[in-house]
Amino acid sequence: QVQLVESGGGLVQPGGSLRLSCAASGNIFSIYIMGWYRQAPGKQRELVATITSGGNTNYADSAKGRFTISGDNAKKMVYLQMNSLKPEDTAVYYCQADSLTAGLRYRYWGQGTQVTVSS
Repeated sequence: QVQLVESGGGLVQPGGSLRLSCAASGNIFSIYIMGWYRQAPGKQRELVATITSGGNTNYADSAKGRFTISGDNAKKMVYLQMNSLKPEDTAVYYCQADSLTAGLRYRYWGQGTQVTVSS
């Protein structure tokens, strides 16, 4: 089992910045990829960015050039630096971790943190 706890959400004006953090606990050595998803009201949950244990990153087109994902592989922490925020970035942001145990893959989710971009 893996537990994920996010922090760092809040209210920010358009053009501002926020940094989200996610801490993993439990069977963290089984984790091979972590990332961030978001879900806006009335919309499906969508990928924002992921990072593998080897440091390879992947971004949604909406995040490229504005968001940066990073991580501490030893501690299994992942961060999302969000710059030049827009109102359309308003959503609940979820931390995600995938693990591999005894040949089985599991996906875990944090409880989510609200990001609101508004003037």
